[in-house]
Amino acid sequence: MALLLCLGLTAALARGCLHCHSNFSEKFSFYRHHVNLKSWWVGDIPVSGSLLTDWGQDTMKELHLAIPAEITREKLNQVANAVYQKMDQLYQGKMYFPGYFPNELRAIFREQVHLIQNAIIESRIDCQRHCGIFQYQTISCTNCTDSHVICFGYNCESSVQWETAVQGLLLYINKWHKEDTDTSDRFMNKHQLSSSRGRTEPLRPF
Repeated sequence: MALLLCLGLTAALARGCLHCHSNFSEKFSFYRHHVNLKSWWVGDIPVSGSLLTDWGQDTMKELHLAIPAEITREKLNQVANAVYQKMDQLYQGKMYFPGYFPNELRAIFREQVHLIQNAIIESRIDCQRHCGIFQYQTISCTNCTDSHVICFGYNCESSVQWETAVQGLLLYINKWHKEDTDTSDRFMNKHQLSSSRGRTEPLRPF
């Protein structure tokens, strides 16, 4: 049981934005299985293998974003294609001199992190260029599930648009607050019901 829990935790930690791309498993499986053919020095092989194995986990550690790591599918495809192109070019070469191959992997990794950071931030900026509440579909880099981002844009062309945008924001906040309150009430009622069922009546004297 402990082993299964450990494996499950490892799988969860191994998530990263690029892991959510449909071709990731196939591509990185190939990269890992052919890493031993890329360097004359045997010491490069375990280092390179570790870089490839921990790619997703290390990506999440290096993003350092103040906002959730959620990327649009279009931008994920762009990042993935750029990374695969660089990796495929690296693997087309013959064996490299000691130290070269892992250094190139690190360079591609760093470039990938920057591409993901820029993609996520650019989408947020584009979102705020709208007027009022705006929503766009994304993929969560943490667990690869479909998600969405909601933002409030300030790019209104008239006072009428701005007034409508503010009213929409207030309606959204009120709706969110009501849903949050209803959820809390249901949780409290369920907890109180469970507690009352667990009580026992005190013994009464005859």
